[in-house]
Amino acid sequence: MRRATLADVAAAAGVSVPTVSKVLSGKKHVSAATRDKVLEAVRTSGYEAPRAPSRPRAGVVDLLIEGLGSPWAQVLIGGAEKAAARWGFSLVLTSSARSDFDLRRWIGMVRKRNTDGVVLVLSRADQREIAAIEELLHVPLVLVDPVGQRDPRLSSVGATNWLGGVMATTHLLELGHTRIGFIGGPLDTQCTLDRYEGYLAAHRTFGIDSDPALARYGDFLVTGGKEIGGDLLDRADPPTAVFAGNDLQAAGVYQAATERGVRVPGELSVVGFDDSMLCDMLSPPLTTVRQPLDDMANEAVRLVAEELTHPRAPAGTRIELATTLVVRGSTARLHPDPARSPGSPAGRARP
Repeated sequence: MRRATLADVAAAAGVSVPTVSKVLSGKKHVSAATRDKVLEAVRTSGYEAPRAPSRPRAGVVDLLIEGLGSPWAQVLIGGAEKAAARWGFSLVLTSSARSDFDLRRWIGMVRKRNTDGVVLVLSRADQREIAAIEELLHVPLVLVDPVGQRDPRLSSVGATNWLGGVMATTHLLELGHTRIGFIGGPLDTQCTLDRYEGYLAAHRTFGIDSDPALARYGDFLVTGGKEIGGDLLDRADPPTAVFAGNDLQAAGVYQAATERGVRVPGELSVVGFDDSMLCDMLSPPLTTVRQPLDDMANEAVRLVAEELTHPRAPAGTRIELATTLVVRGSTARLHPDPARSPGSPAGRARP
């Protein structure tokens, strides 16, 4: 009996031979409906792909991250290094924030060292850049905290940003604050949108209308948090609390408050996001939402290893790890007299 060929599968599925080849080789730029038709044709035709020798592993995973200096990045990099060792890889680290960074040149270097997989942590990469990396490298590609709308064909790891936004805002609302500022990161980052939606959801749960004028978007940096925090505090009707999109922006809010003689938490409660090493360095220590960066890095490297072990398994795994609220000294119950002087006694933080 004649063995079924790729042409037979293509004819049965009503697609081209190259499309069949893409599906069988695990390429991701094929619609789910087409993939299903091809796999069904493979099953009914009895087609068996020839066994090709697997590519020798180089034992290397590349991590491309936008910046290296922030506390958030340091924790994530440390977690990726430990995870790579755990899964039998060496980690090659590259910062895309370098002035001489060129994406095409980087792709060429990654191909030259025959890397086994890539973990991307890029707050500014657009879908075209990610598609270029995927198309040219042909290795497992995992995104951490991806920007924009998530591509269901690509594996990604993140945290429960929406729930983190709910917890941070709920904490402030329970302390009696009803005018809560929100300082997010760039609008094109999915984590910012999710945290803001959580902020809005908490207000709705308490039956309180949030003031759109108190929601601003920055750059996840201390300088941006200071500038936006100052703008909010200079309003005729300033917020009594601020939920900052990360710990660095929260530190900037501290600076803005200090310059204006506004006491934290006596007159302004502040919540951050990340739970970086910065939190205990601030005075008072920062209440924040912890995202498990170590675990996120480990899951990203694990997904690379899993896709290498099972190359024909469906791609596009999405993992979201739990966020938790860590209450420290930067939040307090709203004082009944918001017009009190900076020298008046500060409120007591919730235990």
